[in-house]
Amino acid sequence: MMLDRYRAILNGEIEPYYLRAKKQDLNTDYSELSREELWGEIDEFRRENKIPPLELKVELAKKMVKGCELCERKCKVNREKGEKGYCDVTEPKISSEFLHMGEERELVPSHTVFFAGCNFRCVFCQNYEISQLNQGRKLPAEILAEKIESDGGKNVNWVGGDPTPNLHYILEVLRKMKKPIPQIWNSNMYLSEKCMKLLSQLMDVYLTDFKYGNDECAKKLSDVEDYTFVLRRNHLIAEKTGDLIIRHLVLPGHLECCTKPLLEWIDSNLGNPKLNIMTQYRPVWHADEHPKIDRYLNREEKKEIKKLRKKYS
Repeated sequence: MMLDRYRAILNGEIEPYYLRAKKQDLNTDYSELSREELWGEIDEFRRENKIPPLELKVELAKKMVKGCELCERKCKVNREKGEKGYCDVTEPKISSEFLHMGEERELVPSHTVFFAGCNFRCVFCQNYEISQLNQGRKLPAEILAEKIESDGGKNVNWVGGDPTPNLHYILEVLRKMKKPIPQIWNSNMYLSEKCMKLLSQLMDVYLTDFKYGNDECAKKLSDVEDYTFVLRRNHLIAEKTGDLIIRHLVLPGHLECCTKPLLEWIDSNLGNPKLNIMTQYRPVWHADEHPKIDRYLNREEKKEIKKLRKKYS
């Protein structure tokens, strides 16, 4: 059954990962350990088949930001000192956060946190005000935690832009939370393998944006290297411990090169994710500069998408 873990948390049958991770925090001070020693601690917990403590991941995320390698770009800038990498994010800024009623049916209502900034440069970005203009406000972790726990949402939905550059802040929010609320990682999934290791047994649901079926389109339209390798690797990692909801926004003129090979790979390699093939593409941001995607989907494409939905959904 799809979303087994998520449903079990909502039914009170199991706890979300973050609460289980907090129970592993037995007054251990990790702040004096080096990055290598902290990774060693995480590996030891896994060898013993235990969930790594939240405090351990908090310290690792802090250190990773000082030479940032949260996403696959691994810019290695010291964001704590205000240095900017590709995503242009130094301190986390929130564009908006509210009780969202427009997500997948199972997720509504969802307390959705939109972070400013992104590690992609999608020329057709459907959310460019948030991801590319990097506008937002700082919000103390304890204030956000209080708002999340008081608004009655079924889950917390970490999105953007992209949440990846803000993982250290997200962990601080989780430190302040106490309620059994499922955690959703809503991302383009261009994370480093180390970042995926921090998310493992922390996020209950991965709500992913799987855009392309090949590296050429990814480079041309989002300025991303090794897209298919990274996205496939991270989806395979994610499904080991969390539920998967995969979104694919169909781009005009990209059914053969992106949509079909992407859906075939998902069908052949992932267990039973919930798949959302979306047709609401709009030619915004800089899409008018790219002939293939400077229009809406046409009637023939929409007919083909209906066939694909029957085959893969």
